[in-house]
Amino acid sequence: MKNILITGSSNGFGFKAAKDFADRGYRVFATMRNPNGKNVSAKAELEGHSTHIKVVDMDVTDQVSVQEATAGILAEAGHIDVLVNNAGIMYLGITEAFSVEQAKIQMETNYFGAIRVMQALLPAMRSAGSGLIINTSSLVGRISPPFFGTYTATKHALEGYSQALRYELSPFGVDVVLVEPGPFGTGLLASGQVPAHREVLESYGALAEVPTAMGEHFAQLLQSEEAPDPQWVVDAYLELAELPFGSRPTRRVVGLTWGTDQINALTQGIQDGILKEMQLDTTLGGVSA
Repeated sequence: MKNILITGSSNGFGFKAAKDFADRGYRVFATMRNPNGKNVSAKAELEGHSTHIKVVDMDVTDQVSVQEATAGILAEAGHIDVLVNNAGIMYLGITEAFSVEQAKIQMETNYFGAIRVMQALLPAMRSAGSGLIINTSSLVGRISPPFFGTYTATKHALEGYSQALRYELSPFGVDVVLVEPGPFGTGLLASGQVPAHREVLESYGALAEVPTAMGEHFAQLLQSEEAPDPQWVVDAYLELAELPFGSRPTRRVVGLTWGTDQINALTQGIQDGILKEMQLDTTLGGVSA
């Protein structure tokens, strides 16, 4: 039986993925914050769904929490075959009006949180000579639309880190891939905050109202019959997990693309060419696009 750890399992993609991987025969460690408090109902539903699911209390923004949770999981399971870094939060608004502290909060979850979990599990994966890390990025990890600036920055950081890590871990038989979802009705917008710098918002005049209107439009779209199905992202996780090492694409766009698939097709060959330019193609060979 393969073991998988999924962060951010209390709702959205992570919640669905925990159920589907369990149904495929995986032993699932579904991590979330406050499983005995705020998220007690999510814990009950997941563990009631399958005996293959164990909910684990873990806060990706807390180093001690990550270390204790992953140590307990590894002690119980022996190894983790697949890690899905899914935990994330998003703020929508006038980029200048978000404080540095608000930008840090998103970085702690979306970027540093992913790094904490990866670093906790990678020694065991490298020692085993196998493993898969799926980092949930976003279309805006590759493009930069207005009003998503602080969130976009976290996903661009995750993309850069993951690309480098993919090269470095390839000789150990460990894959790192990125899933880049478009807009989906997962409640991610509900995780947002109002920009802290009210005086900046006021100075933007009527433009300051545009992000709110945009958010309402997205909310309506994502609740309509034409909305992309979050199951598509879970299906991407499942497909990537079943592919053999060396055959997985670096990036997988899911849902509305906004041209991101074209960007990936254009730039990945250039990106991989850097290995040859740096005379690292032999040392880090075998990495596919």
